[in-house]
Amino acid sequence: MSNQDFVILPGPSSISFARSMAKQMGCDIADLEFKEFPDGENYFRIVSDVKGKRVLLVQTLSPPVDHHLVQLLLLAKKLSETGAFVYAICPYLGYARQHREYLSGEVVSLKVVGQLMASMGVKRLVTVDIHNVEGLGLFTFPAFSVSAIPFLADYTLSKEDLSEAVIVSPDFGSSARVETFAKLVNRPYCVFEKERNRVTGEVKIKPPPLKLKGATAYIVDDMISTGGTIVKAANVLNEYEVKEVIAICVHPVLTINSVEKMSKAGVSKLIASNTIETEYSKVDVSKAVVDHLKLLG
Repeated sequence: MSNQDFVILPGPSSISFARSMAKQMGCDIADLEFKEFPDGENYFRIVSDVKGKRVLLVQTLSPPVDHHLVQLLLLAKKLSETGAFVYAICPYLGYARQHREYLSGEVVSLKVVGQLMASMGVKRLVTVDIHNVEGLGLFTFPAFSVSAIPFLADYTLSKEDLSEAVIVSPDFGSSARVETFAKLVNRPYCVFEKERNRVTGEVKIKPPPLKLKGATAYIVDDMISTGGTIVKAANVLNEYEVKEVIAICVHPVLTINSVEKMSKAGVSKLIASNTIETEYSKVDVSKAVVDHLKLLG
């Protein structure tokens, strides 16, 4: 399969990411007319002829998640109706937290999202650092998660002085990513043990048996939403007299006041990828998706 087999359709939430992909792949960008009505409804018209084409529908499911999900579903349905083979490229996959029923009666949200995509004609999904890889098994069509960690590591190596750095995982869930990141930047790492109350949501962190005094601590996580986990980790690190705390994440969800809360806890800098487009999204990880697509036969 050559790059000429693909056409890219940028969804409203991922225009820059889609353009970066198109530039790397040398493929066309489909012409799309889009507007929002005053009540929030979406209007789309796909101008380009996409019949028989493999269309990369690039739409991150960042907040407002439901709004961006509906946009993806509307576009996927029209593309499939016109005879396109639809790939959903979701750099950030909303609802991926709930990939199984933790408590009786919970909705498995990611399964519902997968069913909605399938019903609208999506044939393949590519995302970046899904919250839990087990969630990929909920999709009835091929679904893949690629890693942004090598790109975040390369950026950090080129921009930061890591001579006194310690890489920190705020919980066991991020330990594999942090281990990979630490190996790539050739620095020691540690894992914080996080205990979350599934009913109240309260999180407690236990520090690891590692010398932290005077170190520059880089907390690496897949996503930062409220910033609560980063704040708790930063508070523990400051108790151990680290020199500086820097946060690194793939997905800067960043709900209201999250950055301010982290700053008050002593986080001096935030480095993030562009799976969600924010002022902190300094690292372009679209190449991770492009490299995966090149492997498809």
